Amino acid sequence: MSTRTAVITGASSGIGAATARRLAAAGYRVVLTARREDRIQALAAELTEAGHEAVAYGLDVTDRAAVTAFAAHLDDYESVDVLVNNAGGALGTDPVATADPADWRAMYEVNVLGVLNLTQALLPRLVASEDGTVLIVSSTAGLGTYEGGGGYVAAKHGAHVIAETLRLELCGEPVRVVEIAPGMVKTDEFAVTRFRGDEEKAAAVYAGVAEPLTAEDVADTITWAVTRPPHVNIDLLVVRPRAQAANHKVHREV
Repeated sequence: MSTRTAVITGASSGIGAATARRLAAAGYRVVLTARREDRIQALAAELTEAGHEAVAYGLDVTDRAAVTAFAAHLDDYESVDVLVNNAGGALGTDPVATADPADWRAMYEVNVLGVLNLTQALLPRLVASEDGTVLIVSSTAGLGTYEGGGGYVAAKHGAHVIAETLRLELCGEPVRVVEIAPGMVKTDEFAVTRFRGDEEKAAAVYAGVAEPLTAEDVADTITWAVTRPPHVNIDLLVVRPRAQAANHKVHREV
């Protein structure tokens, strides 16, 4: 297992960082990518000190040329076995009528084109491993909509469709395509980024919710899916906190 390599995008914080720790503990060599190189370097050092194999590579998944260069860098490894497409995010909660197209474009580029860029770049290596896994971290926003979420919902629907289409196109190849769709997850940055640094608005998202999911909950789910026997494909797994029945139905304690 120590020779198996997992590439994780958006590994500088939240679900990505938690997944890197889980997969490293499961015996994978983890390649950490994110725009914030200082953070992934620190995480790689942490994992290495703990006895795991980890390397960091600064990468913007929306930069096609940079992704191509990154894929060439991986030629140094005997195999690339797992790709966790985790990089993503939301910007704003404006209604469709007044939303900023720049926000929609930015969300589409990271949540959809970022997934496309990494998947296309690494797919030959994943097929060549004869036991590859492409995992896409989408969202329950990719399965249903809600007011004020149009841009993010559209982007995550795109990520969901990539997973569905790729699974059809790779049928018969030694590659699994897994989609993990989390519901309400409380991390340090997701809501703060969405509300452009307004921590009060970000905190209100989780107000009264006894136990929203954590990054570690989702990372545990990702690692479970990746470590199933090779013939077992987790096509789509929706994971929500018990307090959330749907995107628009959340129990909040008074």
